[in-house]
Amino acid sequence: MTVIPLTSPPVVATPFRRLLVANRGEIALRIFATAREMGLETVAVYSSADARSRHVHAADRAVLIGGPLPAESYLNIPAIIAAAKATGAEAIHPGYGFLAENAAFARACREAGIVFVGPSPESIEAMGDKARAKALMQAAGVPVVPGYQGDDQSDERLAAEAEAIGYPVMIKAVAGGGGRGMRLVREAARFAEALRSARSEAANAFGNGTVLLEKAIEAPRHIEIQVFGDRHGNAWHVGERDCSIQRRHQKLIEEAPSPAVSHDLRHRMGEVAVKAVKALGYEGAGTLEFLLDRDGQFYFMEMNTRLQVEHRVSELNVGRDFVRWQLMIAAGEAIAQHDARAPAFGHTIEVRLCAEDPAQDFLPQSGRFHTWPECIEPYARVDTAMAVGAEVPPYYDSMVAKVIVHESTREEARAKLMAWLDRFASLGVMTNQGFLARALAHPVFAEGRATTAFIADHGADLARPEQQGLPDAVLAAAVLHDDETPDRNRYRPRHLGPPWPIPMVLEIDGRRHTVAVQQERDGTCRLSHGGTDYVIRFDEMRPDFRKETPRCRFIHDGVADEVPYQRDGDRLFLQRGPDQVIVRDLTRAPASRAGADGSDGRILAAMNGRVVAVHVAAGESVTAGQPVVTLEAMKMEHVHASAVTGTVGEVAVTAGEQVTTGRLLAAITPTAS
Repeated sequence: MTVIPLTSPPVVATPFRRLLVANRGEIALRIFATAREMGLETVAVYSSADARSRHVHAADRAVLIGGPLPAESYLNIPAIIAAAKATGAEAIHPGYGFLAENAAFARACREAGIVFVGPSPESIEAMGDKARAKALMQAAGVPVVPGYQGDDQSDERLAAEAEAIGYPVMIKAVAGGGGRGMRLVREAARFAEALRSARSEAANAFGNGTVLLEKAIEAPRHIEIQVFGDRHGNAWHVGERDCSIQRRHQKLIEEAPSPAVSHDLRHRMGEVAVKAVKALGYEGAGTLEFLLDRDGQFYFMEMNTRLQVEHRVSELNVGRDFVRWQLMIAAGEAIAQHDARAPAFGHTIEVRLCAEDPAQDFLPQSGRFHTWPECIEPYARVDTAMAVGAEVPPYYDSMVAKVIVHESTREEARAKLMAWLDRFASLGVMTNQGFLARALAHPVFAEGRATTAFIADHGADLARPEQQGLPDAVLAAAVLHDDETPDRNRYRPRHLGPPWPIPMVLEIDGRRHTVAVQQERDGTCRLSHGGTDYVIRFDEMRPDFRKETPRCRFIHDGVADEVPYQRDGDRLFLQRGPDQVIVRDLTRAPASRAGADGSDGRILAAMNGRVVAVHVAAGESVTAGQPVVTLEAMKMEHVHASAVTGTVGEVAVTAGEQVTTGRLLAAITPTAS
């Protein structure tokens, strides 16, 4: 009898020489760097808002694909496929976000004969729908969070299921990611509004407003396992990352390894993750995300079928290039076992520098960076597309840079990352730099005890800078006075004229300050503010030799110090340690009208954004705190509420309209008291 051995179908290779990256910013630059090292030609796509962005000029070719809104450009599948065909690109890497987890895009690439650098459309569909993914994992014996993921999406059924699960519950978009379409609800009275908001945000971000419900596990760790699979049946993981420091369910600080994961737990979670990869026949990079409770039990949450923003953390810990692996897998190559089994070493921490104001509930910021230093410390890796003069548009994610430090111990990495944050001066757009520095320094994080409740428990304190030395208003007045002094770079001789106080009116964080500046005859400067006098002597003012950033040098109480600054019209930007202070010089400005805080009933846009909902109509009665207009900016919704009780006199915007900061949204006529 002849025995015919069973063989698997031959693996089909899909080599390519020209790669299009269907993304923007730092991830596009990241992929281009590896592609060039591998000898590949590169193609960039860009929106009209990104015409001057760095990633456009970093590629061999670039194609304009549409207007500034994501739906017009980076989410425009036909335009991206057409760009690939026009430039002869044989493969497309989606980066992360936008179309990275879009099965329709992966399928469109397949139908066009273009290699999609990522998993199959079938794998994306299986794991991209959170409800289906949970069911698949549950069938495979993977522990999942209790909840409801049924087809009945009526408000009544979802409210009943939330009651059955028991509050607190988490509403999650089934097609979600990046924290969009997620809401934590602690009581039944708030469920209906949270459901409406989650659906709206999910529909706008993913084109799918379907949600699921989960029991909210209080203060867990957010642990994710980085996995890979290739076309030859190989599957492996490269350890875990701890991503517990989050705001609005979006990560801010990531590290590897996790302080909470033992060797045994790492092994068990890794086995589960690899089992899932093999069950799916998964190709490419992916991440399985888990919640780890206080008792050490872990629960599957979701799988991201793409490269993660925080992939650099694991890359540095194992010394491998994950984008190279992705491109090799997409071409049909096998990853050698000795390469895949790279042992982890040392400790890596990453922070996400975002254009947002932590003191205003992380309100997104847009604008232009007047300064952006080049690499200031050799030990830190900075992934960014920012540069001097770069614009932060309101249409995309708020992250402007990732800063990653890898050292032999966790404490070394933490200390060096804090030092970097203390020295970096990016002026012109408010960021969360100071917040990140204080988070890293907090005892709970320093001791490795931070959970997903960290920002909820400590965020208010982390958002407030510690006052050191001269008050902000006094320092700002000194810088403005010195910047307007002729020959300020030269040593100041003894002043012979009569001292004459000059009153300056400054606005910081919405508050006005009056500072009297008086040049003394001995060359010192006396600044009076709030009943206190401060005496300083200007040392010199010189540009920073690296990026021509002006720095005011002064001596106060015998200590020489300096502050980087930039001026833009009546605005002054100061860098005080890790914090930026934004000052308006109102000394020569006319008196502004009252009611800037909304107490006059006028509701102004707090940021550039798109109107996604108008909750009231003219003539309607409203109460203080009632939602009036919801804007979407940088992929998140932000509710603008009435500051007064009264009657709606005017609604000045409509749903779908794009507005700029300060635009009138609605006017409320306050009820007479």
